[in-house]
Amino acid sequence: MATYLYHTVLGHERNWKMEHAYLGPEYSSEEIRSYLDQNGIVYREFDEDGMLDATVQAMVDQKTIGWFQGRMEFGPRALGARSIIADARNPENKSVVNLKIKFRESFRPFAPSVLEEKCSEWFELDVPSPYMLLVADVREGKRTIPSVTHVDQSARIQTVDPHTNPRYYQLIKRFDEKTGCPVIINTSFNVRGEPIVCTPHEAYLCFMRTNMDVLVMDRFVLYKPDQKPLQEDVDWRTLFALD
Repeated sequence: MATYLYHTVLGHERNWKMEHAYLGPEYSSEEIRSYLDQNGIVYREFDEDGMLDATVQAMVDQKTIGWFQGRMEFGPRALGARSIIADARNPENKSVVNLKIKFRESFRPFAPSVLEEKCSEWFELDVPSPYMLLVADVREGKRTIPSVTHVDQSARIQTVDPHTNPRYYQLIKRFDEKTGCPVIINTSFNVRGEPIVCTPHEAYLCFMRTNMDVLVMDRFVLYKPDQKPLQEDVDWRTLFALD
């Protein structure tokens, strides 16, 4: 679903078609590898299929994952470029991500990312919602995704298609093939009060400062048990005011 932006120039109305919101900075594989190597960070490098399979398996194993891919989103929502992702079927993941990663109240639900072609099977919504702005009820027969369902059985939905974010789409598609569920948790890659991460360094700091289990940057996968503890001279929780 495209968004049209209108602007009047010299008395003439023109419109531009907005295809997606991935308009921010991007870091190449070489830049990410250089950052990791220069800082002695332990990682595992995969090809595309291996990275997707490793990430899906981590979600199935109930791990919480920092997902850092491509150009950063522009706007108010994380849309699968700078996101924290997890299995939406597990009711405990809502509390885990809230309390141990976002450092906020445990009751706050997360938004679902769903394959666009399967959205109407799971939600009472028959139009795309690529910018996570539309709210609809979870269908009665599909209420097996408690971590993205509000108390009134609604959800704020992001539909994902294979053209605007193909890597994120393939990730969810493989998760669906493995579990029968085309829906995952998607929340912004930050903690409460902080801006969303932009750079590999910011992503690594957020990963290490929280109880996140896995960090996936491009094709590089970092597992928390492999990492050395951070050595910091400042209490990072005092750097930003809580929202």
